[in-house]
Amino acid sequence: MDKEIDGILQRLRALGTEKRRAQHERFGVSGVRAFGVTVPDIKRLAKELGRDHQRALRLWRTGRHEARLLAILTAAPGEMTAGELESWAGDFDAWDVVDTACGQLIDRTPLARPKLREWLEREEEYVRRAAYVLMAALAVHDKQAPDEEFLEDLELIEAAPPDPRNFVKKAVDWAVRQIGKRNPALNAAARRTAVKLAGDEDRTRRWIGRRSLKELESEAVMERLRRKAER
Repeated sequence: MDKEIDGILQRLRALGTEKRRAQHERFGVSGVRAFGVTVPDIKRLAKELGRDHQRALRLWRTGRHEARLLAILTAAPGEMTAGELESWAGDFDAWDVVDTACGQLIDRTPLARPKLREWLEREEEYVRRAAYVLMAALAVHDKQAPDEEFLEDLELIEAAPPDPRNFVKKAVDWAVRQIGKRNPALNAAARRTAVKLAGDEDRTRRWIGRRSLKELESEAVMERLRRKAER
């Protein structure tokens, strides 16, 4: 018996509500073993517990939805191994777990880009989503990365076969938009990619291209990029 993990699960259970469990279905998180805990409550508990990589791995193995979110927030990015990432990816079963893992843990590891490329080739919906969410997360968080890395991401997006699955196509759109909001040069490149997708004969690629282009050409984005260029 793992008393520490059992104690954390009891705390999560006490924080859960039926209302929140019902909201999971409404927000597209279905079929998970959830207590019904809000994200702010999970974040507060994560801050209280602090980082402990081995404990995070044990939390993940419980299979409980909020325990896995807590595992992501308390794992140590520098200690994540390729094997652990593969094991976690095989367990991905909800978009919020994918997005939290990619945007608050995996993108901070040196394995992010190698895994991104590997996961693009995988068939599982949530694993493939993870590849594109990593593109978006790196565009936001990796301030030192050269433009060339994101130009390569755009090339990967253009070359990838269309995937109409909801959680994949939305992640592709997200990646194009976040790359295009990084700086003026990448905005121009991302808009070129969006134009190509918008003119494609495939319905999914057209949907992505039109959505991405609408935001990347918006006055709000253009003004933000102008201010960045002036600094």
